[in-house]
Order: sequence, then structure tokens, then C-alpha cells
Amino acid sequence: MNDLPLPPVPQKLREMLKDYPEYVDELQQALNRLIAAPMHGTPLFEQAIWVLEAALESFISEARDELKIAKATGTPDEVERAKAKELLMLHASGLSGLHDLHVYFKAKEGGFR
Repeated sequence: MNDLPLPPVPQKLREMLKDYPEYVDELQQALNRLIAAPMHGTPLFEQAIWVLEAALESFISEARDELKIAKATGTPDEVERAKAKELLMLHASGLSGLHDLHVYFKAKEGGFR
């Protein structure tokens, strides 16, 4: 790996997932792994989007599993929390607000060779 700072998890995602710090950490680790071993021939920003999409898809799947369990065995409050989590993960997967990540990769172009 080089001496460049690691890419940030986009601020909007950090804000949306503030109640799920483990997910923010997972996104950061995924971006860190990308920088450590990028694919050649594809712009890094595009690769970063793919990495974030894959992680967010796993969060959605986990939230859906939690909702199924809550519907089967949980209280109405647990079902509502699980529904809210699923909705949040679906909203987060829209990946809007990636400006800070795009700026990072534009500023670092050429530094990842």
C-alpha cells in the first residue's frame, strides 16, 4: 500500500448509518481493502462504488432477515424497528452524496500505481 490517506466513507452514509457504527466500520474496511488491492483498468472511483454497493446489499439482506425473524417471534416494537432498519438500508443503498469520495479519488489520481 502507498502513503496516501485512506478513502473516507462518504459523509452522507456516515450520517445515515450513525446508529450502526459497525456498518460504517465495515464500509471503511471495504474501501481500505480496495486501496490495498485495486483492479487494474477500472477507475478507482467506480471500484469504490461497487465495493459500497456490495456491502450495502449485505446490510439490506441482514435487515430483511431480521425483519423475518421479528415478524415470526418478535413484539410489535421489534417488528417496527426491523422495518425501519430495512428502510434505512434501502435508502442508504441509493448511494447519493458520494461527492467527498469522488473528490478523494480525483485528488489522488496517479497515486495508486
